[in-house]
Amino acid sequence: MSTTTNAPAAITLIEALTQAMAYELRADDSVVVLGEDVGVNGGVFRATAGLHAKFGSERVIDTPLDETTIAGLTVGMASQGMRPIAEAQFDGFMYPMVDFIVCHAARMRYRTRGRLTCPMVLRVPWGGGIRAPEHHSEANEAIFTNVPGLRVVMPSSPQRAYGMLLAAIREPDPVIFFEPKRIYRQYKEVVPDDGEALPLDVCYVLRDGTDVTLVTWGAQVKEALEAAEKLEAEGISAEVIDVATLRPLDFATIAESVSKTGRCVIVHEAPKTAGFGAEIAARLAEESMFDLVAPVERVTGYDTHIPLFRLEMKYLPSVERVVEAARRAMAAS
Repeated sequence: MSTTTNAPAAITLIEALTQAMAYELRADDSVVVLGEDVGVNGGVFRATAGLHAKFGSERVIDTPLDETTIAGLTVGMASQGMRPIAEAQFDGFMYPMVDFIVCHAARMRYRTRGRLTCPMVLRVPWGGGIRAPEHHSEANEAIFTNVPGLRVVMPSSPQRAYGMLLAAIREPDPVIFFEPKRIYRQYKEVVPDDGEALPLDVCYVLRDGTDVTLVTWGAQVKEALEAAEKLEAEGISAEVIDVATLRPLDFATIAESVSKTGRCVIVHEAPKTAGFGAEIAARLAEESMFDLVAPVERVTGYDTHIPLFRLEMKYLPSVERVVEAARRAMAAS
């Protein structure tokens, strides 16, 4: 006698994003999706594949190839009661949008003393590792963490992508939703399409440890977890924290971990100077100095433009570089 089950299939991170957008389009008539080629073609990475056929051209809108117009439309719709989900297509294409994001979206609640809010999500395929040309592989998250009024989010797994995008769409204020495109299709997880949002503004402890804390976000979570496995083989117990929401930062979770381990390695693929890791290191110096038994280590991209594909993986932090930094932290104490 055969039995059938309705267990959901495992899906990729990008499929989880599509699933989340479809859920909210069904559940809330004020939700719309817009951007370059997001409609008929399903987006450059196919994140919106199938949505145009299901919901039509008034809910899934192909825009001109004009990032400034996309940003302006998104802010306008959000300020008038809609919940737009815009796509920037690539992280390096965000710069024409900055005026609307910084001067209008981020200030809407403050400027109107709460009379208006700006419940918009800007989805941004982010980071390197896909052999893309210039302006297609940037890691520019630190720029936006410096803007009051913005929430800056970056999931690192299919489950977190689904739950965090649902939460971002339901937020009353603007969310910059960075999507690490290197891991769009790297692995799969079972993600029930139940509409359950995950909390924003919290770090996720992905692995417990007692000797050193590895702090990272986005695609580099993979390298941090692999480094933790290698360190364990050497007798070093590494705790791994996925920051997930960069602004506002859940520093308490990081501080609690460092109070236990006494050591911290911060990993990100953005350039080192004024990268978001510097903010975390500064907070540790201010608030956790007496818990540290070794200097904070940073493993980052270099202070240069990310190179073309021949040298791209040399630029990105590797498992070996993370392991070496952890060894230095252990040796310094």
